[in-house]
Amino acid sequence: MSELKAIIFDMDGTLADTEELHRRAFNLAFKDCACPLNWSRREYKQLLSISGGKERIYHCLRQAGVAVDELQRTTDTVHQRKSVIYRQILVADNIELRPGIRRLVEECRLAGLKLAIATSSSTENVKTLLHSTFGGTGDELFAAVVTSDHIADKKPSPAVYQHTLSELGLKAENCIAIEDTRNGNLAGLAAGIKTVITTHPLTIDNDFAGASLVINHLGEPDKPFRPMAGTAYGCHYVDLALLKTLHSSPSDVGQYPFDLAKVALNR
Repeated sequence: MSELKAIIFDMDGTLADTEELHRRAFNLAFKDCACPLNWSRREYKQLLSISGGKERIYHCLRQAGVAVDELQRTTDTVHQRKSVIYRQILVADNIELRPGIRRLVEECRLAGLKLAIATSSSTENVKTLLHSTFGGTGDELFAAVVTSDHIADKKPSPAVYQHTLSELGLKAENCIAIEDTRNGNLAGLAAGIKTVITTHPLTIDNDFAGASLVINHLGEPDKPFRPMAGTAYGCHYVDLALLKTLHSSPSDVGQYPFDLAKVALNR
């Protein structure tokens, strides 16, 4: 049996609840750029099936009838403005890590496991989030940070995970990925990496078939997670021991979609 040597985290929605901040930033950028878009929470939830901010903007501008010869230029302009606004919001809102993230990162670091980030977001966004949450040590915690600045193909393509494995110098069977979306789950699995899913209101009804465990968050000793699919082996929060058990066990996630009424408290 291969040894677990690294944990690979997605960023947005996994390390921190940032998706609503992204939506706010998009809408402010649309207004600043006189762009004919404004995304409601419901619409943005649907748009998360498209990985990448530029890709979402391009898709919606094309649907809005923007001239073909203006599509890319407008997309680039809006996205550049959105990125600036988003990082300003990150700092101003004092964004916090999701439950269990800081504890698990520290436990894995002390145990000598490698940590990495594999995201469709930009390097600058990652740096801002890490500095806002982990402080000056953020960059030092992760042995590899692979972003959209390194890999053009977005999730569910496995490219970002394949590149991360190369940066870590490890094989897929030595890692577990922690994700929050269907596309992220598919990307990890396509790269041959087992996945743990932490849902949130925008992804709670995604199809996570193939994941080893689906929960509402990583949990804390005094704030247990709520299992939605898979086997938690009697655990109430994700620690290194549970990850090692999941790593050495077959995936057994149940059929989706599950009964949302049973997990309403996760919202």
